[in-house]
This record gives sequence, structure tokens and C-alpha cells, in this order.
Amino acid sequence: MIILIWSVALVAALALYFRQAYSRFSKYGVKHSKVVPLFGNMLNIALRREHMAIEMDKMYKEFQNERFIGRYEFIKPTIVPHDIELIKKITIKDFDHFIDHRGLTDDTVEPLFARNLFSLKGEEWKDMRSTLSPAFTSSKIKLMVPFMEEVSEQMIRALKKKIKESDSGSIDVEVKDLSTRFANDVIASCAFGLKVDSHNDENNQFYEMGKTAATFKFRQMILFFLMSAFPALVSVLRLKLFSNATHKFFIDLVLGTMKDREARQIIRPDMIHLLMEAKKGRLSHDDKNGASTHQDTGFSTVEESSVGKKTVERVWSDTDLIAQAVLFFIAGFETVSTAMSFALYELAVNPEVQDKLAREIKEHDAKNCGKLNFNSIQNMTYLDMVTSEALRLWPPVIALDRVCVKDYNLGKPNPKAAKDFIIKKGDILSIPAWCFHRDPKIFPNPEKFDPERFSEENKHNINPFTYMPFGIGPRNCIGSRFALCELKMLLYQILLHMEVSPSEKTCIPAKLSPESFNPRMEGGHWLKFQMR
Repeated sequence: MIILIWSVALVAALALYFRQAYSRFSKYGVKHSKVVPLFGNMLNIALRREHMAIEMDKMYKEFQNERFIGRYEFIKPTIVPHDIELIKKITIKDFDHFIDHRGLTDDTVEPLFARNLFSLKGEEWKDMRSTLSPAFTSSKIKLMVPFMEEVSEQMIRALKKKIKESDSGSIDVEVKDLSTRFANDVIASCAFGLKVDSHNDENNQFYEMGKTAATFKFRQMILFFLMSAFPALVSVLRLKLFSNATHKFFIDLVLGTMKDREARQIIRPDMIHLLMEAKKGRLSHDDKNGASTHQDTGFSTVEESSVGKKTVERVWSDTDLIAQAVLFFIAGFETVSTAMSFALYELAVNPEVQDKLAREIKEHDAKNCGKLNFNSIQNMTYLDMVTSEALRLWPPVIALDRVCVKDYNLGKPNPKAAKDFIIKKGDILSIPAWCFHRDPKIFPNPEKFDPERFSEENKHNINPFTYMPFGIGPRNCIGSRFALCELKMLLYQILLHMEVSPSEKTCIPAKLSPESFNPRMEGGHWLKFQMR
């Protein structure tokens, strides 16, 4: 009887708790999908029934006329804005209310992942952004292009060898694996000064560690949301996203490289060198007019705000610098390779686009006698149109998160609401980039891969606050120039030498796999490669 009484009391207490936890939005007229106790709106994602992007898009369409809606990530209330003007206020005008990202982890548990530019908060983030910003200007990226070209030629040699050895004159390629290995070798060279060939030495340590650190599998995905919903519990249990071996690898790699370069006075224009210069306070914005323009970097590039251009005298620790190198590695390894694999998929299933781009590349190659540099890549108009459209249709980051750092009045969620909704300090706001990119009111016929959207005649019609592959506002992606250059280099080299087409294993129409937090194709990204 005592057990029964306590069981009834516990059930009643839980019912009251969940009723209170899930009443945050309804009392203000903020619409949200039906919740499941403890899971909130995350049940399909937690059970791997649906990819996060698809779930978000369903909610976006269900409540498309709302200024903003609510979503419960387990028991954590999250605001999802739909109104473009509201997003503009949040990310630009009232940025100081939403300056932070949610933390990926606790800096007492995983400092290498909590002390990076993505996770830092407030004034520390501003100072780190200002410190690193000069490292990502066009003049710095130009110096890294020869490293990218060397890696791309290495990849082409490996592909040609496999095609030559095949009986059919073609090979099936898992392009997510191909682009990940390419991105891995680019990061190894451009960031750490290492020569790695992941196409021939498939299980090299650098690639294996990168794959472990950068791939958010199901466990990391759930842990990520648990950290947001139950941060105290995660901290007490000292749960980690990454293994001790991964931590040790990056610490030894960065500190060892820095020590060796200091001892031998080696200067190489890569990210390790720039971090060493940043620590000494020697980095400065040296591009004309203080920033690169869209003309020489591409339509998708995001510009640095005034936040990233102030002078900083803060002294950073070795842990802080290692954390930035780790972030650069993870971002370059995963998000860039995701963009590459979907871009290749679209070129394969849209042969008319591929043929037009291949002609531009061939003409460029002949005109420049096979020489390639930063300016010539960026001046290829149709290549920029293709990459811009690929990033629209398949943004590597499906949502942009912000943490409210001081209470903010969002106004009424819809005309029928009786009162304004105040988002509280510590609450999360998630901007659904994926949904805006696929909204037919913003991009007509959004499922169609159409680079003409970004032609000289059409691109001025695009509202910059509806196109956000690299984020918006001062907290945008600091490495957009590097990422775009790398993506264009891969497409250039592959289409110069190869014809890409669907294989028997290609998923047509495209469908996202629910097994991964990152966008992944159901059954893999398989395409057929043959010599052009």
C-alpha cells in the first residue's frame, strides 16, 4: 500500500511538473506542435524516425503565418522566429540581447570545445572574434590556395588511377567520403602544415581523429540537446562529447607544431602560423577598405561586422589557441564536406547545369594555361552561381541558434494573441535557415536546383535575411571565404577532369537520413565518375 501511495504521488508530481514545463507558450498564444512528456517535440528525432531538418520544416509549414512559434527540445522551450523583420532585429539591431550561442559543453569538462569561437560568450567572444578576424581575410586565404590546389591534384590522381584500373571505365564513388577526405587533407595542410593523403592512406591518424571529432552521430546529437535541456545534470555527470584520446591528439598536435616552428623559425602561411601571430598581437586587417567584397569572394560570403575589427590586447592561453584550431578543423572537416557532397549530387542529377559549368571551367583553364589562383576562381561567374544555389538548397547548418542574454520583448506571436511574449534570459532562439531556403514564397519552386536565381539579373531580388548559409549578423561564420574557396576548388578540379552522373545506388529523389544530426543522404552519397 505504501509503495502504491508513493507511486501515485510520484505520477501526480510528474504530471504537475510536465504541465507546468509545457505551459510556457500556450498562456501567451504561442503556437507549437503537440508535445510528448519528457521528449517535448523531439520524439521523432530521438527515435530516429525523421531528420531534424524535416521536423523543422513540418512545423514551419504548419504555422507559416505566425511571427514566431515555440518548440520544446525535451523540456527546454525554444523560440523559432518566422518573421523576417523580427530576425533582422534579433540578429542586427538588438544583437546585444542575443550575442551568444548555446554552449556545446562545459569548459570545466571539455575546455578545448568550450573555449572555441563558437562556444565563447559575451565579451570573451567579441575579443576572440576580433583576434581571429584578420586571419580570415581574402589576402590570407589567397596564400592558402596553392595548398588547396596541391591537395585537389592529389585527389584527382587517386580518382584517375581507380578509373584506369576499372573494367568499365567508370567507378562508383561515395562522394561524402571523397569530399571528407579532401576537406581533411586541406585542413591538414592549410591549418597544421601537414602533408596527408587520405585517398591512398585511408586510415591515417589525422583523418580518423577528424572523423571522430567532427561527425555528430546519434549519441552526440542526443547529448547536445541534453546539455541544453539539463546542463546541471550533464555537468555533474561530466558527460563528454569527445574522448580523452581525441583531446590528447589535438593538444599534442597544436602545441608540438608551434614548438617546432618556434625552435626552427619556420614561417608557413597557414592557420597555426596565424594563431601564433594572434597570440603575439601581430594580426591586423590588411585588405583594402578593411574587408573583402562580395565581388572577389562570391555571393554567399558574409562580411565582418564592426565587432570583429576592434583592437584587442587580451592575452590568450595555449588552451584557447588549441580550441580555435580544433574548431577550424571540425568546421572545415564536416560542414564544407557536406556542402561539397550535395553540390556534386545536384550536378550529377542536373546534367545541363554540369555541362554549362564544365564549359566555363574548360574555357578558364585554356585561357589561363592551366594556372589557378584565388582571383581567377572567384571571378568565375557560373561557378559562383552553382555554389550559391547548392548552399541554398542544402545549407550545411540547418538552423542558427542564439541564446537570450537579457529579457527581450518579441511582441505578439500573431494578431489574435492577447499579450506580448517576453523571451527570458537563458532561453534559446532557433532561426530555421533550412525552412527559409525552401519557402516557395521566398524562393519560387524551391525544390528545383536553379543556379539562375543567383545570376546578375536575379540575385538583387534575394533578401539577404532569407539566405543564410553562413549565418547572419555579427555572429556569422568567420570562415566563409575559406569554405567557399575550398568548395569551388573541389568542383573546379573534378569537373575539369571528370563527368559525374547518378549510379545505381544514388538516392533519387534525395532523402535525408535520420541517423545523423548533420545532413546526410539516405543510403549514402553515391555517384558515378568517369573521365571527361
